[in-house]
Amino acid sequence: MNSHPDNLGYYGTFGGAYIPELLYDNVEELRNAYLKIMGTDSYRSELASLLKDYVGRPTPLFYAANLSEKYGTKIYLKREDLCHTGAHKLNNVVGQALLAKRMGKKHIIAETGAGQHGVATATVCALLKLPCTVFMGKKDTQRQELNVLRMNMLGAEVIPVTSGSQTLKDATNDAIRYWINHPDNTYYLIGSTIGPHPYPDLVARLQAVISQEMMSQLLEKEGRKDPDYVIACVGGGSNAAGAFFHFIGNGTTKLIGAEASGEGIHSGKTAATISIGSEGILHGTRTILMQTSDGQVEEAHSISAGLDYPGIGPLHAWLHKSKQALYLPVTDDEAMQAALSLTRMEGIIPALESAHALAILDKQTFKPSDVVVISLSGRGDKDMVSFQHYFA
Repeated sequence: MNSHPDNLGYYGTFGGAYIPELLYDNVEELRNAYLKIMGTDSYRSELASLLKDYVGRPTPLFYAANLSEKYGTKIYLKREDLCHTGAHKLNNVVGQALLAKRMGKKHIIAETGAGQHGVATATVCALLKLPCTVFMGKKDTQRQELNVLRMNMLGAEVIPVTSGSQTLKDATNDAIRYWINHPDNTYYLIGSTIGPHPYPDLVARLQAVISQEMMSQLLEKEGRKDPDYVIACVGGGSNAAGAFFHFIGNGTTKLIGAEASGEGIHSGKTAATISIGSEGILHGTRTILMQTSDGQVEEAHSISAGLDYPGIGPLHAWLHKSKQALYLPVTDDEAMQAALSLTRMEGIIPALESAHALAILDKQTFKPSDVVVISLSGRGDKDMVSFQHYFA
């Protein structure tokens, strides 16, 4: 399995660009430009410089001695929480913003759930002097108020979305509508491996720096490039795509994605797309999503705003269908307990998204010689109110 889609944007049977005619020119312009621009020496040089000196890469690969002792195996944490702005999101945003400038775009729009993508976008737009508008579900603006304040301070306009479930799906819908109506100067900076081709490939390429660094760091620490397991949380899937990217199809590494099952797979309040979803079209791509028997998208639920999405990126849908990765559901309660465990055992407060990946440790059995890498996608500052309410 290649980590890239075919020329039409398909990973196996998933992917493509299922878009209205009004959006065709926007998407085609990006599809024709992204690989050419990303392949130039000037783009590569500027991106590498910003990743090093602005984002703070490479991020550490930390040996979690206390967790390793508890689970009887070797556990490493890829510390994406130490990136500037507190999550992996900036890897993708820096790359797309540089692409937008080279395409001559003057205005950046973005969607956000937990707010980390919105903060990252607002951050880079401030750096590059680009106006920025962020669409965010009203429910998410309330549970992620700190990130809304950060975006405002950075100069971004945050538009609360009041349609539907008022979460990430609806923010994405409104961002797409805006892009249709403002095609000439606007660049839509998608935050995950979702949307029509080329977005899933574009975002995965930019997040692949995570697994690229893992390989060199493991070679130094363990004498080999490939771990036995890589574990990452999955909403739309950019963090997991980046963590899995260089290990896909290597015959050695088991890839495990943790999806949010909310209050339980069959509770009606879940975001466990792969566990209960079916194939269909969502936000311009063929993938797996939660939908009714007549094709209506169902509302997702997770205590984690960043995983509160009723679909999954087409790369992950294909990895699941082809059995190249395993996706396991994690409940709100399991994620909360995993977050508390890491905090108390290693002195690291993880984002609620990352806590879902940590909870996989209680669902798998590992050998003492196994090398297990968990992508710690973000830090828990933004989730302190949720932790406070849960543990009160």
